[in-house]
Amino acid sequence: MSGNEIGQTEATKHEQLLQYIRALPIGTKVSVRQMAKEKGVSDGTAYRALKEAEQLGFVNTKERIGTVRVDKKRRGNPEQLTFAEVLDIVQGSLLGGEEGLEKTLHKFVIGAMELDEMMTYIDAGSLLIVGNRENAHRTALEHGAGVLVTGGFGTSEEVRRLANERQLPILTCRHDTFTVASMINRAMYDQLIKRKIMMIGDLIAQSSRQSALKQSADVAEFLKLSAETGSGRFPVTDEWNRVVGMITAKDVVGSKPDQPLDKLMTRRPMTVTLSTPVASAAHKMVSEGIELLPVVDRQRKLVGAISRGEVLRAMQFANRPAQLGETFDALMWAGFTEQRDSEGRAYYLGPATPQMSGPLGTISEGVLTALMQQAASRAVADLGKREHVLDNMTTYFLRTAPIDASVTIVPTIIEASRRHVKVEVQTMQDGDAIAKAMLTVQTIDQT
Repeated sequence: MSGNEIGQTEATKHEQLLQYIRALPIGTKVSVRQMAKEKGVSDGTAYRALKEAEQLGFVNTKERIGTVRVDKKRRGNPEQLTFAEVLDIVQGSLLGGEEGLEKTLHKFVIGAMELDEMMTYIDAGSLLIVGNRENAHRTALEHGAGVLVTGGFGTSEEVRRLANERQLPILTCRHDTFTVASMINRAMYDQLIKRKIMMIGDLIAQSSRQSALKQSADVAEFLKLSAETGSGRFPVTDEWNRVVGMITAKDVVGSKPDQPLDKLMTRRPMTVTLSTPVASAAHKMVSEGIELLPVVDRQRKLVGAISRGEVLRAMQFANRPAQLGETFDALMWAGFTEQRDSEGRAYYLGPATPQMSGPLGTISEGVLTALMQQAASRAVADLGKREHVLDNMTTYFLRTAPIDASVTIVPTIIEASRRHVKVEVQTMQDGDAIAKAMLTVQTIDQT
């Protein structure tokens, strides 16, 4: 076989792998090894196809989860802020370069050094945060960077014209440089946390049409659509495509063909949006026994639907709380370590830090509640029931505990069934109970 023929064969395999990935259901996990085994190709060929599929927007790789099939029109790169978002974050105003507001920045540089040294850190797509230094404003724009002027200062007309010519924004705000950098850094962390949470928008194919029935339709139209699609449940919309009900085969049993659906449908059904977390949708569907959730926009107009199977399958790859970075829960729990008693049961030891204090200088009741909830969550996970949500929690505060005290949190499983787990949690300090809680959680399993 010639080198040209080998290249053609490799290209054909590459195309076949891309077609295979595109045909996978939204929410399916994909791996190099799995593709190589199923399609009979090398790991290298599978890897190249998976990387191209990621560039094309057919899959998305999430840290510690793996690669998941997503809709091509899923939300973009939310970890990157636009200059317009920065302007909103710092509550500033625009001095020039309005046409560049929608551009994204990949880093920011604090201009607290000599100009020559400062410029070694600045490149296209960065943001210079600096005070009343016009020469720095001009040089940054010439290097393709945006500028944020702190302290409420402005800039010259010459710099404004340059910003407009380069289509690079120059902003101003009243905050000092340190405050501004902290605000932007916090926003970037928030975007990173959002990126790691799987949303309904990651799963649903927004470009596909969802079968639905109008409010004016009758049973005969329902039966016709059911026969065409093989489905027994549909959203019902009004003349403006707003979801007003849900209709199922069970609802129409025994009804005449000309019976209007408006009289049979379930009104005001539960819905989700593209920004609803997958875990939240799963909780709704499991707790209410829902098989299909309409996906709507802010005006409740139908944009799609998500099935129970799709949601629960995606839950296998959704993030765990420990992976979400600097959330409040993660920060509170950061100092606690897991220990095991002689029977293998877990308990947790950690310090009461100053950040945990309430108005009286003792551990805040809210912090204690959150810590006990996290301990209970880990106890439930020990049972092999990783996906669960809190149903209810009753908390008792017995005595206060000082800051810098060593705290022990002991969760105990009281009862466990297929759908629910009851957990008792006790928080101790120097052998004395300072708080107790009784929790019931609902497990979310695919079976």
